[in-house]
Amino acid sequence: MTKNLYMEKIGKKAKIASLNLSNLSVDKRNSVLKKFSHYLKTNEKLILNANKKDILNAKSKKIKDSMIDRLKLNSKKIIQIRNAIKKIIKFRDPVGKNLSSWKRPNGLIIKRISIPIGIIGIIYESRPNVTSDVSALCFKSGNVVILRGGSEAFHSNKILAKLFRKALKNKKCDENCVQFVESRDRHHVDYLLSKMKNYLDLIIPRGGKGLVKKVLKKSSVSIIGHYEGLCHVFVDRDADLNTAIKVVKNSKMRNFSICGAAETLLIDKMCLKTHCKPILDHLNKQGCKIIGDRNIKKYINGKMKIATEKDWKTEYLSPIISVKSVNGITEAVNHINQYGSSHTDSIVTKNKKTAKKFLSNINSSIAIHNASTQFADGGEFGFGAEVGISTNKLHPRGPIGLDQLTTYKYILEGKGQIRK
Repeated sequence: MTKNLYMEKIGKKAKIASLNLSNLSVDKRNSVLKKFSHYLKTNEKLILNANKKDILNAKSKKIKDSMIDRLKLNSKKIIQIRNAIKKIIKFRDPVGKNLSSWKRPNGLIIKRISIPIGIIGIIYESRPNVTSDVSALCFKSGNVVILRGGSEAFHSNKILAKLFRKALKNKKCDENCVQFVESRDRHHVDYLLSKMKNYLDLIIPRGGKGLVKKVLKKSSVSIIGHYEGLCHVFVDRDADLNTAIKVVKNSKMRNFSICGAAETLLIDKMCLKTHCKPILDHLNKQGCKIIGDRNIKKYINGKMKIATEKDWKTEYLSPIISVKSVNGITEAVNHINQYGSSHTDSIVTKNKKTAKKFLSNINSSIAIHNASTQFADGGEFGFGAEVGISTNKLHPRGPIGLDQLTTYKYILEGKGQIRK
């Protein structure tokens, strides 16, 4: 690949902006966020007009309705975006925190201090609110961001990034703290991933399996994120039936196109007679297709496709759920660890001992007891917003908010000590 002058220019600007950003106080950073929120309010008509262009383009390309819903902005959504910014403003500065400190026998004082990661590249699809959330989180945590949104939300993303840059300029800050790749050329994405290691400290992909797969394959920069959201709900033999119905229904059907939606339901064989039919009937009423094993078929009225191993590995992102009967907690945990994606998994049970075993033994980044898997979201965690969800074993895991966008350094304070 020949040198991409456009992307190189963005990288160089980001380096300079990173140095400038390191000198900004948290009050200054918050003043930029307040101004950005103000611009979102006063430029609502401009934002919605840009969004209409994207929706018309999406419809002309016959993009799925579920994707268009993600893409759509309205007054209510702009208020939600502004509310997320307000929450981020209220959070304490995540940078410069003394995470721990101790004194050595030789008198050396060692401190572990939080610092920004540096320059972050975000590659994302569909949702324009990501432009705002990510810019606000990265800036507040002292990170410079390079945004490459999906072409389907191009005009919406462009206006939101432009307003953030306007807020930076208004507050006499380097507007290149936030840069948006104003091109739909996919070669720019390839270059960002494979040739910008000298500029970028981290890549975060936020989108479907295809996007994440591409990023994992091509990136020469460290990545945090998740490949897919194959989430489970396990209904234990000691589950309260009403709780189980509520949790399963919400986990699957509240929004079946998000990564926190349940894709597989596991039911303990010991409660099939009491719990299986009522739970599945509620799913059925909401238009959810059931694919189950032979034990589950006994509790279904009419036809049902028998599940194969492929179903236990499938992220449907649609009103379909695979259902399996399991012989207790151990088999449930083993199934989740074998077929899950380490994203989010929930147990419904009144038995605290069983719950503890489940929460301790599954490999998920988010483990839940008696609640919906759809709480896998930075806003629901009280983070204000999120950059995405990480299933990485190394830092960070789960929703990536302000604190997760920092790393740390060690600072040693001495009085002339030398090592013997």
